[in-house]
Amino acid sequence: MLRKIAPVSLVLLPLAGCGPIPLAQAEQQCLERAQAAMGPQGSVQFQFDNHGNVSTGVTLGVSSDYLQGRDPAQVYDECVYRLSGQMPTQPLYALPKP
Repeated sequence: MLRKIAPVSLVLLPLAGCGPIPLAQAEQQCLERAQAAMGPQGSVQFQFDNHGNVSTGVTLGVSSDYLQGRDPAQVYDECVYRLSGQMPTQPLYALPKP
């Protein structure tokens, strides 16, 4: 009987980490996703070395939620619920601005 159970447990083992996460952790992760849904995110970098050389870099990111025109508050609520199984303690627009 144990031989039949062992292969099933090996299949289910990777799913063990898929359970709900703590609400506070879900809210933090989902806040980042909601902010990305508000618009493109980007940064510009300039570096100068001791020899007078300059290097630059530009990073630009656009989320699929933004491209689809999804409401960031809805993105936040759905994400928190999906990760934690609970609704957020506060709506997105009631949270302090970063």
